[in-house]
Amino acid sequence: MYIIAGLGNPGKRYENTRHNIGFIALDLLAERNDIKINKIKHKALVGEGRISGQKVLLVKPQTYMNLSGQSVREVMEYYKEEIDRLVVIYDDIDIPSGTVRIRKKGSAGTHNGMRSIIYDLKSDQFPRIRIGIGNNRKGDLRDFVIGGFSKEEKEPLAEAVRRAVLAAECIVEKGIDKAMNEYNIRQKAAGENDDKKGND
Repeated sequence: MYIIAGLGNPGKRYENTRHNIGFIALDLLAERNDIKINKIKHKALVGEGRISGQKVLLVKPQTYMNLSGQSVREVMEYYKEEIDRLVVIYDDIDIPSGTVRIRKKGSAGTHNGMRSIIYDLKSDQFPRIRIGIGNNRKGDLRDFVIGGFSKEEKEPLAEAVRRAVLAAECIVEKGIDKAMNEYNIRQKAAGENDDKKGND
């Protein structure tokens, strides 16, 4: 079974904010695969279903972002799945807004939710899908990540969420390597004519 966790903060206040893009992606993944995320277990909202015939558990931790690891650890201990069957979807200020990056493993970077998960699982050996939200670097970082989407961001980020969801489905159906090859497409820089692929 694959356990796919989308990260965010619970409550209406945070619903449509940059830091909740993991929740937004998980909701779309659930909708596309007719999975109801409506049970409260392991400090999370969870939903069981199938993607491409494979059993999956979708998880939205309800602990607030910086304690996400408590919930994910409980889920992993309960289901006793291998660490590489966990996939985490989350926002990332360190990559350009509207881009998607998939990695097999690695550090948390600057993301407090991922830091919490790695700390609680005592491992960083699990796949993750990062959705770039960029960073304006002008004001307070916390205000930026829990802020709503600007008019200019909405369309590119909606497309990034859609691609992240397709990548998650690809991981379940075809494996992480295939997903990295298909969805790690670098965003075009100004004046660039071709996409470059890479396994960041």
